[in-house]
Amino acid sequence: METLSEKNKILTHSFWANVFKGTPKKRELMNDLKELPPFAALKKHILYQLTKIVHVRNYSAGEYIFMQGDPGIGLYIINEGEVEVFNDDRTERNVVLASFSSGDFFGELALIDGETRSASARAKTDCELSVIFKPDFDELLHRNPREGLLILTELTKIIITRLRQINIDYSKLYNLYKNDKGEQA
Repeated sequence: METLSEKNKILTHSFWANVFKGTPKKRELMNDLKELPPFAALKKHILYQLTKIVHVRNYSAGEYIFMQGDPGIGLYIINEGEVEVFNDDRTERNVVLASFSSGDFFGELALIDGETRSASARAKTDCELSVIFKPDFDELLHRNPREGLLILTELTKIIITRLRQINIDYSKLYNLYKNDKGEQA
C-alpha cells in the first residue's frame, strides 16, 4: 500500500501537477514585471493585480511550449532557462527566429490578437516560465482601461521594433541573394 508521501511524490512528478503551480512571491514577481517594458510604467496596485493572473509552468529541455498553428493563448516570461522560437516546417531544417533567456518575454502577439501561433517555441534548457493568459489579461484591461492602454502601447512599440528589424534583415538577405546570383539589387 502506498503511503501519502509516496502518493504526493507521484503527483508532483506528473505533467499536470505543475501546469499551474501558483505564482512566485508577489513582491519578487512585481519587481520582475516592473523590469519588463510593457509593464514598467504601471503603478504598484496594477502590478499587484497583474501578479494575481500570472501562472508559473516548468518545462524540460526539448519540451515544446507551443507549436506553430496552436491558438495564441498568452504571453510567456522567462524566469529561468532558455527558449528558442523557430519556424517549424516539421523537418530538420527549422529556422530559429529568436533565442530568449531569463528576463525575456515572448508570445506577446497573443495578448493582442489571440490568433494562431506563427512559430513554435521550445525549451532549450529546463525552464521556469510565467504565463499571462489572454482572457485574464483582457479582464485586467477591462477593469483598468487607462493602464491597459499603457501596456498595449508598449507592446505595440516592441512589435514595431521587431518588425523594423525583420525588414532590415530581409533587405540584407535579399541583397546578398541578388549579389550571389550576379544581379543588380
